[in-house]
Amino acid sequence: MQRPKEYTVQEVAAQLRSPIPPRLLDVREQAEWDIVHLEGGQLVTESLLDEILSDWPPDTPIVCYCHHGMRSLNAAAYLQQQGFQNVSSMRGGIDAWAQEIDPGLPRY
Repeated sequence: MQRPKEYTVQEVAAQLRSPIPPRLLDVREQAEWDIVHLEGGQLVTESLLDEILSDWPPDTPIVCYCHHGMRSLNAAAYLQQQGFQNVSSMRGGIDAWAQEIDPGLPRY
């Protein structure tokens, strides 16, 4: 299986403005989410993961993100293994987003 696609924060920002924006999955911990998260993002919990695996169509556009982009790459690979065909990771994570897209966001 090939490695998941990685998109820059600029590419993800453009995707979010498209007519069919991707679902944003935040794969960080609750404490990190509480500090900062992207509008429209969903924190992946056990119950959300169950919903994704059982109810979401396999062609759902999904972008995973984390703090710097490593956990999200692993999460995207996991979802690919579960049959999702349109899943990717945001390179640089929310830290890159805060630096390049929305400098008003808190960084940690």
